[in-house]
Amino acid sequence: MKRRVVVTGVGVVTALGCDTGEFWDNLCAGKSGVTLLERFDPADFKVRFGGEIKDFSPEECISAKELKRLDRFCQFAMFAAAKAIAQSGIDLQAGDPYRHGVVTGSGIGGLHEIEEQHCALFDRGPNRVSPFMIPKLMVNAASGNISVHWGLKGPNTAVATACASASNAIGDAFDLIRANRADVMISGGSEAAITPMGLSGFARMSALSTRNDAPHRASRPFDRDRDGFVMSEGAGMVVLEEYEHARRRGAAILAEVVGYGLSADGNHMTAPDPEGRGAARAMQFALQDAGLNPGQIDYINAHGTSTPLGDKAETVAIKTVFNGESRRVAVSSTKSQLGHLLGASGGVEFVVSVLALQGQVMPPTINLENPDPDCDLDYVPNEARGKPLTNVMSNSFGFGGHNACLVLSRSA
Repeated sequence: MKRRVVVTGVGVVTALGCDTGEFWDNLCAGKSGVTLLERFDPADFKVRFGGEIKDFSPEECISAKELKRLDRFCQFAMFAAAKAIAQSGIDLQAGDPYRHGVVTGSGIGGLHEIEEQHCALFDRGPNRVSPFMIPKLMVNAASGNISVHWGLKGPNTAVATACASASNAIGDAFDLIRANRADVMISGGSEAAITPMGLSGFARMSALSTRNDAPHRASRPFDRDRDGFVMSEGAGMVVLEEYEHARRRGAAILAEVVGYGLSADGNHMTAPDPEGRGAARAMQFALQDAGLNPGQIDYINAHGTSTPLGDKAETVAIKTVFNGESRRVAVSSTKSQLGHLLGASGGVEFVVSVLALQGQVMPPTINLENPDPDCDLDYVPNEARGKPLTNVMSNSFGFGGHNACLVLSRSA
């Protein structure tokens, strides 16, 4: 019999706040975290805005010594993990450390460090490259540093499946606990790719919105006038526990993870299957894993990136899976407010799903002003909506055709 897995702590680093309460309040108020960029001068760039984090104070959770050895993406992960662990109230030094593990996801990893050390190499020579470069830029640096910091000696892996990374990481952590290979897992995703190279690379692909005159209105999932996604950065981390383990220590249970599905499009490296077949399979697998039918899902936190092809394909996939229920189920994309956190997006959106169950509120899809006739579901336009929520779904789809879907239920 598979063991039950629950969420006992969540933490975020986002452009709408690094405190979970502030983040949720801003999200439900329909605010946008998308602004003009300030960390570097974007004057020569085709795109000059994003979901940049401007009030991040990592010293609150990370020592000055540690900070010097962490890329920005890893700082985000460590901070969000510290917040999730604090909320859970768990003492990770108690119990068997070999039953405590970590799985994190990132699509790109330490891009800040790569750019900085590339400049050092060509400007000052090979002997001026930092000895910390490799351990700072590795995609697994977040999981490794979390493991070292908290003494976690159980399963420790990292996932890189583009924009599905964090959802795959949480799904893998969920499976490890169910399979009795761990009792506690710290999981989620982190990304910090708003750099000159990262921004120019995505812009050259014509993947990004170019609404420089109105950044806060640029991310507009399912809207007829959407013109690409908005790059963002941050992290979403959670504490997952085996149900009885959490009960024995008197933990407050925030939600239960009940289903996980994954698939591949096998179609194109950057474009989704236009019929949404891979995405549909991931959702179907997650529902089957959860033992639920489509009529039991109350809300879907969509991948909804604000790209012309992606939003349409996800709509088609939802219609395929939910059929007659597709008009009933509410769907929203919080990327309309946060921008697209790439490999971290599924972690933050998993936290959003937990908070939606806790608050019985669905955050809105803002900037939905001119609905696309091909995107004709209930996307909770522009204003948050209260609704009894028992089961919710979170979708993540990444370049390479990676599809991941998680299903959560309200805690009993």
